[in-house]
Amino acid sequence: MTSVEIFSSPMELSEAAAKLFAARAAGAVSARGRFIAALSGGKTPVGIYTLLAKAPFASQIPWARVHLFWGDERCVPPDHADSNYRLVRELLLDYVPIPPPNIHRMPGEMDPVEAAARYEGQLREFIAPHGDGFPVFDCILLGLGEDGHTASLFPGTRAIRESARWVLGHYVDAQKGWRITITPPVINAARTVVFIAAGSGKAAVVKEILEGPFRSDTLPAQIVRPAGGDLVWMLDREAAALLKVEGKGKT
Repeated sequence: MTSVEIFSSPMELSEAAAKLFAARAAGAVSARGRFIAALSGGKTPVGIYTLLAKAPFASQIPWARVHLFWGDERCVPPDHADSNYRLVRELLLDYVPIPPPNIHRMPGEMDPVEAAARYEGQLREFIAPHGDGFPVFDCILLGLGEDGHTASLFPGTRAIRESARWVLGHYVDAQKGWRITITPPVINAARTVVFIAAGSGKAAVVKEILEGPFRSDTLPAQIVRPAGGDLVWMLDREAAALLKVEGKGKT
């Protein structure tokens, strides 16, 4: 099922996303004993991580049973300003009682191909594959670029069409740099995938993705279609300004 939820401001969006994350964590721990999530970098999740780090959310989440992975990473050291891991650490991890072994960062400082292979090995060791052979995350948070990319699945890259590997290290010409990313089949095996987008700069691409023809080579976010899970789009009013739907809706 796909749902589109529209909020009046980025703060309202962040609060709703934090509530969803906390609820999915509690539900997963109750049902399976642990909560396994993949996090996103970028500007939009900043408000979510900031909220999760303090009351009331920090005390609602059973951190000892939470395992955090990343959806993608820039190939930089973990203390680099561009590191997605560093962003989450500074906003969230430094403030909550999550055990260090439960934090599974992508090793961006390594050779990207070797780093991807090592990370895939961690996933294979930690998450029992589903029937189709891919790991099942309880929740994956995704951002959205104005070019239609998500995670590090950029337009025109081979990563969009990857169907066997779980994690890929690849050079992105448009970014002039190497990236490590989980692949489409891993994203689509998740129980819940949440897209978060805010601001008028995202309005045109949000409309193309949700209401335009399927063109995943140029709009990689369109390839995100969880096979047996939920897909939730959480947008602020500006990002949703060009959509036909209004308020909250499900499709």
